[in-house]
Amino acid sequence: MKGKTFIKFFLVFLIAFTLIMIPVLKSVSDFNIFDTEQAGNLTEKLNIGVDANSPLYAEYTGADRINLLMLGVNQGMTDTIMLVSWNLGTNQVDIISVPRDTHYERDGYSGASLKINAIYSQEGLQPLAAAVSDVLCGIPIEYYAIIDYNAIRKVVDGIGGVPMDVPMDMHYEDPYDTPPLVIDLKAGEQILDGDKAIQFLRFRKGYPTGDYGRIEAQQEFMKSAFNQAIKHGIIDSARLVTSNVQSNLTLGMVSKYALNALQLQEDSVSSYICPGEAQYIDGLSFFLQDKEATEEMMRQIYAS
Repeated sequence: MKGKTFIKFFLVFLIAFTLIMIPVLKSVSDFNIFDTEQAGNLTEKLNIGVDANSPLYAEYTGADRINLLMLGVNQGMTDTIMLVSWNLGTNQVDIISVPRDTHYERDGYSGASLKINAIYSQEGLQPLAAAVSDVLCGIPIEYYAIIDYNAIRKVVDGIGGVPMDVPMDMHYEDPYDTPPLVIDLKAGEQILDGDKAIQFLRFRKGYPTGDYGRIEAQQEFMKSAFNQAIKHGIIDSARLVTSNVQSNLTLGMVSKYALNALQLQEDSVSSYICPGEAQYIDGLSFFLQDKEATEEMMRQIYAS
């Protein structure tokens, strides 16, 4: 990030195969909604309150923060799950990635349905938000933003592509995907257009550290996309995003936080990954959360 201002209005962006900025220049009713059946009533807060049994109950209830659930959706599945926590007192933005394969127990479900990314397609936005809150020690969540691949393509092409140093040759094909998925990228510095950006963000097979490596690559994409959007122009980039992002943020909410956003600095944004490790259960690959390490991470975040 360059310069001393973050953006003219509230500007946050989604990592993992997505670019989200939310300078909400108009009411949520003007958004191009792509999945109203899954999301439900878009004008209401999520209203995921602090879990009374949370080990961080005091920290969560006493904090001057707003928390935003950010999702990247593909064919009804959430490929990207993040929680953006903005400390309005210190103007610190913390982005916490929750691996899509995180094991999450649900009554009546088994197998791959126990991956946290299955909740959105099977039960909807509110249950997924409740699960993310539970994973992050009962954190409150008020707002959400959702984007799909078509929106990513439009935003990336609209800002002139995203410069990236692709870390490896990326080759993968899935003829059964809709449409068929073909990933064919060469390693090295290049500018990713919308189609190539989606290939980069969807690639997951070649990282030595698995989903962690993919998330780190997505974080690099996020930083580059943010800088490119600023170069393209804040107003034009804002229009691109607000035309393609589904959210319950409104103009009034953004106006309330605009002054804080104007004061965000270069080092105001920090990224985290929910701690844990990959493990096979009944032949399926899951990410098992380290609950103690997660609690420590959240304490550190809320202490900033």
